Amino acid sequence: MAIKRRQLLILGGLAIGGGIGGAAFSGILSRKPEAISPTDPKATTANNPKPTKSLSTVKSSPNPAPKGLFAPSRGDVRIVLISDLNSAYGSTDYLAQVKQAIAFVPDWEPDLVLCGGDMVAGQDNSLRPSEIEAMWQGFDKHIAAPIRKAKLPFGFTIGNHDASGSSFGGKSTFENDRNAVIKYWSDPKHDANLNFVDRAGFPFYYTFAQNDIFFLTWDASTSEIPSEQLKWAEKSLASEAAQKAKLRIAIGHLPLYAVAKGRETSGNYLEDADRLRALFEKYNVHTYISGHDHAYYPAHKGKLELLNAGVLGDGPRRLLTGDITPNRTVSVIDIKIETAETIYTTYDMDTLKVVDQSTLPRYIDAPNGRITRRDIKI
Repeated sequence: MAIKRRQLLILGGLAIGGGIGGAAFSGILSRKPEAISPTDPKATTANNPKPTKSLSTVKSSPNPAPKGLFAPSRGDVRIVLISDLNSAYGSTDYLAQVKQAIAFVPDWEPDLVLCGGDMVAGQDNSLRPSEIEAMWQGFDKHIAAPIRKAKLPFGFTIGNHDASGSSFGGKSTFENDRNAVIKYWSDPKHDANLNFVDRAGFPFYYTFAQNDIFFLTWDASTSEIPSEQLKWAEKSLASEAAQKAKLRIAIGHLPLYAVAKGRETSGNYLEDADRLRALFEKYNVHTYISGHDHAYYPAHKGKLELLNAGVLGDGPRRLLTGDITPNRTVSVIDIKIETAETIYTTYDMDTLKVVDQSTLPRYIDAPNGRITRRDIKI
């Protein structure tokens, strides 16, 4: 089928006042966009709105959204994407922006919630097992339980701060973290409500289907995808379930190509990125979604779209190119299933405005290759 990959939303000139905060009108990006109203680069990140427990949504609307926020037109399938939620090592609580984003989720009326990893703040061997368990209890209270209450499927990938897969001498470096994540996700009370295709490696790697889209999640908590897992990934993508789906999306914590300052060093992005990209392209994967870099950037390279999900919790980072003020983001992805069009509406959770994607760098030169903003044709 013909795939129109590179439509995306930008800000228009209309700001909507009142409610819980200003939001910006958004439209489809053209080659020469009209005058826009970008997010104020001087806006303070200390303005942490308190979560609103009950927000009215325009029900049966073609553009459901929390009251006061820009409301994009709904696609055939809608995904809410969050990533990198954690705070300081061992933290059992979350920033106000994280809690507010989770409170907003039902009002967007998504079919699925996705998380790019780093749900808790582990990867510190000074933490006792009881402290690690307490982090997951905090995650359940503030993140997972509200999503379950809304009866929404929750797909996720494991981040390095959840359960790093690093090892030394054949022994897991963060065994307590790995055990804790298995314990949490094996508990029936923590059902992710997913339609699994293959859950043999769950929660580290697995596949599921949602609204005629095939999702593959692998363990990209370190820079190397193990050979056995690569074989599993190829077999999964070649399967009838994957190839009969209207769309294929892959998810992993580490990106193929770095986008943020402080994340451009070896170990912070996947090894052999071009080879992994070729694998995805071979089986017509539409998008690879990642976290870790703490900076939002929608891109493409070759035939693959790349979505660096950004950060919702602590530590927003600057992109490798440009001088855009770091921000905390949550994205609404609307998909037109027959044409495989994906439209992003990304909210700055510090200002509650829509991110003007046309202000992002046209390209980023990662250490292992250049990636281009997804609306820019090359």
